[in-house]
Amino acid sequence: MSKKTSKAKGSRAKLRDFFVDNVGQVLSSDTLREIAGTSEWGRRVRELRNEEGMNIVTHNDRSDLKPGEYFLVDLKPLPAFERGISKETRAFVLDRNGFTCQMCGAAAGEPHPYDTGRKTRLQIGHIIDLSMGGTDDPSNLKAICSICNEGASNITLNRPQAIKLLAQIRRAPTTDQLEVLEWIVKKFPKQTDSILNALKK
Repeated sequence: MSKKTSKAKGSRAKLRDFFVDNVGQVLSSDTLREIAGTSEWGRRVRELRNEEGMNIVTHNDRSDLKPGEYFLVDLKPLPAFERGISKETRAFVLDRNGFTCQMCGAAAGEPHPYDTGRKTRLQIGHIIDLSMGGTDDPSNLKAICSICNEGASNITLNRPQAIKLLAQIRRAPTTDQLEVLEWIVKKFPKQTDSILNALKK
């Protein structure tokens, strides 16, 4: 009976147990493939991350990891609400928010401005938290990076208005103003060209 139960253990369960036993350790794709015993091991890892909320990171999330390396940060699960949001809704919100964190402005995949050792990994957060009456409707969702999300529980921040942003930029030193300009030119190259051409006339 016990042999049958052991045999029935699926690749996802095997991977889950292995990650838990090796929390905080860098694991290679070869090792994970061997543990899972299937060519579908990558899909099972994604399921552990997306459906069960296991905080498994890769080189896309942390610059100290190489391609093919996986790392379970801790046993604290990622927020359950994000796992319940459909892929279509998630893609819509990320696209609408320009694949940037709506709190700190960090762009997906870039080194995070507050922790350059980590690449920016975007999650989906609530504008009005569920505990405060918010919903999972796309109008109440925003892109937020994992670093900002760690300290954003039950905090509702309104998106800054242009007038406030301009006031901050005007008060900033020239070097910071130039850094903002450089970021805007990179993010909106076509619009920047048309503005510059209009100014020349």
